[in-house]
Amino acid sequence: MSKTLVIGEMFEGAVRNPTLSAVTFALKLKEIDGAAFDVLLPGSGAADEAGSIKGCGAEKILTAQGDDLETYTAEAYAPLVAEVVGDGGYDRVVCCASAYGKDLMPRAAAILEAGMASDVVDVEKDGDTLVYVRPMYAGNVLARMAVKSDVHVVTVRQSEWGVAETSGAGDAAIESVDAADPEDARGGVEITGFDKLESERPPLTEASIVVSGGRGLKSAENFKMLEELADLLGGAVGATRAVVDAGFVPNDLQVGQTGKIVAPDLYFAIGLSGAIQHIAGMKSSKVIVAVNKDEEAPIFSVADYGMVADLFTVLPEIIESVKKLKTA
Repeated sequence: MSKTLVIGEMFEGAVRNPTLSAVTFALKLKEIDGAAFDVLLPGSGAADEAGSIKGCGAEKILTAQGDDLETYTAEAYAPLVAEVVGDGGYDRVVCCASAYGKDLMPRAAAILEAGMASDVVDVEKDGDTLVYVRPMYAGNVLARMAVKSDVHVVTVRQSEWGVAETSGAGDAAIESVDAADPEDARGGVEITGFDKLESERPPLTEASIVVSGGRGLKSAENFKMLEELADLLGGAVGATRAVVDAGFVPNDLQVGQTGKIVAPDLYFAIGLSGAIQHIAGMKSSKVIVAVNKDEEAPIFSVADYGMVADLFTVLPEIIESVKKLKTA
């Protein structure tokens, strides 16, 4: 019988939502071929946080802590993942395709000598073969692929897999595992510091509302209007690669093929043309509202609501309307 191991992602001692998106994928595997799954939480605070996801449907929550796992490095985490997979007899290893998963899982796959399916958006069963579906060519093509190695290493696109419930049926056992302990688990890598971006806004990939802007805003100063609208709506701010490259906003706000993939309930596309690389990162949004003065802008091809207008006229009006609604 197949067994799946979900690799959890933690930050500052708490389980992050990408973990629960990977759990949703594991639940889909369980549905289509009966594969039970466990979750591995590596890092500081894992033992304390394990109880928070006991009801996610896993059979076991495995925790791994130690000096070499205090802060994330792939050099320390990849051998741990490979060791747990080998000891536990898992034949599927799953993680979210976040920056963490994209860094960690290829290294773990190399140690395991396993095939890998990246950025998976769906999974099917064709006879006895699992078929993984992943986007290609900026999402214009969906590829169906099979992994031929005994162990499958998979990363899943967070925007396509909802956050799994953690309070449902199930009472997973919590067990600790010994961390891999090579002579130098970090492989010579030393963490000297971490610069954290402080913000009261929700993380871009987890926000239910995203307000994004493009070159039409013309300057970093004008992005303050987007920030005001996002704050009024309790949303996050996004941007195109062009304005990130221009230095208007930091690169962690970039949405697109080479940035972050988002699928909020509501996506505002303000003053951005809708280049194919940007659309690849947000076209799965539930409702898309576009404002652009060029009626031929590609963004209108994916927008649910579009306004051909000068954003500098329309955006202040939208902000004022939201303010009135909030005080009504």
